[in-house]
Amino acid sequence: MGQSRKHPELECARSVVLVGMMGAGKTTVGRRLAPRLGLPFYDADQEIEKASGMSVSDLFAAHGEKSFREGEARVIRRLLEGPPHVLATGGGAVTHPETRELIKKRAVSVWIEADLDTIVARATKRNTRPLLQAGDPRETLERLIEERRPYYEAADIHVESQSGPHSHTVDLIMNALEARPDLLTAVEENAQ
Repeated sequence: MGQSRKHPELECARSVVLVGMMGAGKTTVGRRLAPRLGLPFYDADQEIEKASGMSVSDLFAAHGEKSFREGEARVIRRLLEGPPHVLATGGGAVTHPETRELIKKRAVSVWIEADLDTIVARATKRNTRPLLQAGDPRETLERLIEERRPYYEAADIHVESQSGPHSHTVDLIMNALEARPDLLTAVEENAQ
């Protein structure tokens, strides 16, 4: 059941972590990127739901965003301490300092940026987004983009997602990784 690799020259000693706003396409892109790199794929929100036995919406409602981010950080830590993989994070994962530091140390971060209209269209298709339950979704998303932009801009790679096919975004990421294969090499934990 091995996955065919279209780019065998890319040796992935580090995980590839997709960051960006809800609706940017991280999960869809991640599912398509992982087989091209010969890596397994994980979605942080799905892993959180498995670990807690609750939906992300229910976790937010029951415990609030701060508690959710703490749990999210634990799940991301567990995943990044394991073998290399592709990980789609929640849009706000990078707001947690421990998560940012862990991604920086153990992974290649890829910011998938989409314009506001695309994000609004994609993120409002489902009513399961806890941060969009109150107020105008467009205003909320615009505010969140501005608050999170500095964290996203710190990513190793930046690609733009458009309303077209996600395969184009996957190609952009692969091209960026081919241009910088050094990003995928292991980093020694205790280098002096």
